[in-house]
Amino acid sequence: MRTDPTLVEHTSVSIPAAEVVLQGDLTFPSKPRGFVLFAHGSGSSRHSPRNRYVAEVLNEHSLGTLLVYLLTAEEERDDEIDAHLRFNIDLLTERLVAITDWLASQPRVRSHEIGLFGASTGAAAALMTAAERPDVVKAVVSRGGRPDLAGSASLVRAPTLLIVGGKDMAVIQMNRDAMARMTCKTELKIVPGATHLFEERGALAQVASLAADWFTTHLV
Repeated sequence: MRTDPTLVEHTSVSIPAAEVVLQGDLTFPSKPRGFVLFAHGSGSSRHSPRNRYVAEVLNEHSLGTLLVYLLTAEEERDDEIDAHLRFNIDLLTERLVAITDWLASQPRVRSHEIGLFGASTGAAAALMTAAERPDVVKAVVSRGGRPDLAGSASLVRAPTLLIVGGKDMAVIQMNRDAMARMTCKTELKIVPGATHLFEERGALAQVASLAADWFTTHLV
């Protein structure tokens, strides 16, 4: 059953994450079936049109969402120069774990399951967070992700869906290599004709549909 978009509540939040405070956008469907925290990847933010589109589709499936950029505005400006922070998986994971703990502690979220949606390097941070918080994170979806950068991927217990574009050959192999190390339920879905950012007509809609099916199956 789809949720009427007008029944989705949007809230801006400030989240303490180690030594910084990060800004996020939290949504509450009228009757949430679970919550999904987005871990943005290299060069993207919580304002990423791709992740916002996926979040809206998840909202329509009665899944709450939290979109947070894992870097501060100042760090983002520095990272645009040399990209040294977007590949600092340990830093991204430390912050994502803190955000996950914050989300799980919210009164309106406590009784619901939590999943992680990671893109690019954010997928590595999502898997490492799932490994660190196995009792909290119940499902993971990776979009064009780099699970090969997650050193603790083999420790993940949450069911994990890896989505890769059919033309993103290097990343397909990286995902296959990561799958070989993982022991949890893991599936690889390849979107035909899609490149790394899924900009082709209909490609992102397939990503959103696959993610919605995965989360509604494993979070409810």
